[in-house]
Amino acid sequence: MEVRSDGIPVRCDKIPAPVIPRTRLQVWFIRVCSSILVWTCLVQLVAVGELWHPHLFSNVTNRMKLLPLRVEEAAPSPPPLLPARKYKSNGFLRVSCNGGLNQMRAAICDMVAVARLLNLTLVVPELDKKSFWADPSNFEDIFDVKHFIDSLRDEVRIVRRLPKRFNRKHGHKPLEMPPVSWSNENFYMQQILPLFQKHRVLHFNKTDARLANNGLPLYLQKLRCRVNFQALRFTPQIETLGHKLVRILQEKGPFVALHLRYEMDMLSFSGCTRGCTEVEADELKRMRYAYIWWRDKEIDSELRRSQGLCPLTPEEATLVLQALGFDKNTQIYIAAGEIYGSEWRLAALRAAFPRTVRKEMLLAPEELQQFQNHSSQMAALDFMVSVASNTFIPTYDGNMAKVVEGHRRYLGFKRTILLDRKKLVGLLDLHQNGSLSWDEFAVAVQVAHQKRMGQPSRRIVVPDKPKEEDYFYANPEECLCEGTTRDDLFSSGNSTKLG
Repeated sequence: MEVRSDGIPVRCDKIPAPVIPRTRLQVWFIRVCSSILVWTCLVQLVAVGELWHPHLFSNVTNRMKLLPLRVEEAAPSPPPLLPARKYKSNGFLRVSCNGGLNQMRAAICDMVAVARLLNLTLVVPELDKKSFWADPSNFEDIFDVKHFIDSLRDEVRIVRRLPKRFNRKHGHKPLEMPPVSWSNENFYMQQILPLFQKHRVLHFNKTDARLANNGLPLYLQKLRCRVNFQALRFTPQIETLGHKLVRILQEKGPFVALHLRYEMDMLSFSGCTRGCTEVEADELKRMRYAYIWWRDKEIDSELRRSQGLCPLTPEEATLVLQALGFDKNTQIYIAAGEIYGSEWRLAALRAAFPRTVRKEMLLAPEELQQFQNHSSQMAALDFMVSVASNTFIPTYDGNMAKVVEGHRRYLGFKRTILLDRKKLVGLLDLHQNGSLSWDEFAVAVQVAHQKRMGQPSRRIVVPDKPKEEDYFYANPEECLCEGTTRDDLFSSGNSTKLG
């Protein structure tokens, strides 16, 4: 105790420092941590709820969307999921697609239609890794798998993988088979559906052209289109780079996408060697014999060319483009892989059309690096550019040419020049041997293609000869008549002029 000067005793204990600031800091810290914990739990709860019961938390999420956000933080919400179609599944359908990107694309559309017809659960398709291209890409490397599943949930149940109880490790042996080519509704209902009652799982190990072009119910034809034009969306990486390619080209003006199919695999498969040296012709022949599924071995190259069964050479394509009226200022994008014979084979094309480019010329090497050694992903970029081009010209009617043609029809009959190769090789030979002047040659080429510009036309049906019919994906006419009558659509007045 101390004593003041007036004699009153005073305690000498120090008054403790105020603790209010520290208490407030602790309170705020606890509040922040609690908020983070609550929101984290809520997000996890909603995610789990969506997995098991998609509608369970719909009211909660709808209210959350009403919370005020700053303008710069607001992002467009994804479209609401369609209500899932409820049906008793008759089994699981596994499919292994064969061929290149566009052959597999069409097959995926067909298999969704088959799953819908038979009330099956479709396992996300497996892509070809054993073909000439040896591309290791899986479905999710090329297509947006979540969008694929979600956008078709009102039609078909699709799962990412087969349930474990049906794996070989658990003693289950699925039936493997290729369906009969060009099969109709009756085949699948009568021959395939009963197999699911016994095996529960079927594995279609080949899927190319396993569904008929014609004679199917309208709802199945429209579903094939829906898968092709809406559900099969490329991954964000491919979409971003593809849109960049299109933007670069469009900023420089209109452009032609030339699908120059003068590539090693096509020349070897078709047996076409026009423009090749003897050494190159021998190399192509050896390659054809090395692949057991290329059944035609001995091929008369000139005979096939005269029948219009060979892709045009780069030199022939150059003359045809000039005859069609394209001048040296035309911007041309080569939508193709490596041209056989390398860059020197493009010398005539580049001389006539200096504004000829490829994706490798428009993008930095590091941008394409992620797609190197993945031919299907590279083909996806060319597909996007071809669909967006002002004019699309394929030099061979392979799968990409047909699927792009159909896509452009769906987008409003964008100009697609379908070359009549049988007529062209005759005109080219006459011009090159001096029997036909340039003006006569040009007029003849233009007249031959006035009605081959991608304008509306009826799909050709050849009973009992499906290989001779027009391909469904090249002309999906059942999907092109919205808002108009078929007679109006196919009237003679609907045409696309040259030039």
